[in-house]
Amino acid sequence: MTFRWTLAAPMLLAACSTQPAVPDASEAYVRLAAIPGRPAAGYFLLHGGAKDAVLVGAEAPGAARAELHTSRRTGNGMASMDSIARVAVPARGRVAFAPGGQHVMLFGLPASVAPGSTLPLTLRFADGSATLVAARVIAAGDAAPE
Repeated sequence: MTFRWTLAAPMLLAACSTQPAVPDASEAYVRLAAIPGRPAAGYFLLHGGAKDAVLVGAEAPGAARAELHTSRRTGNGMASMDSIARVAVPARGRVAFAPGGQHVMLFGLPASVAPGSTLPLTLRFADGSATLVAARVIAAGDAAPE
């Protein structure tokens, strides 16, 4: 019996440390707009799975629509925001969705989405898979959660 457990233990540990097939997300939060009726922004850290993936969309309950966006600085120092169709997520890599960079714009959120609540975000990938992350909702002027 001891011999079998000695051999099985390393295999069990290896199985526990394998990379998930689908990317997952952490550190998710949604910053509400300063002006009611304007879109909110969703931020998170994507962790790549066992193989390369492509993020193609996001959804949130009650939102009229969600779009992947990126912010960038133009040549004259102004900021610009563009809608993007897809974001590559390398295997075992990390992709940040953060202020000033990639983010999810959430249009038409219901009034029930308030600071202190949690909003589930479903992240959809090109291969048909999806991952769900609970995003903490904060007010426009609040500091990002740590």
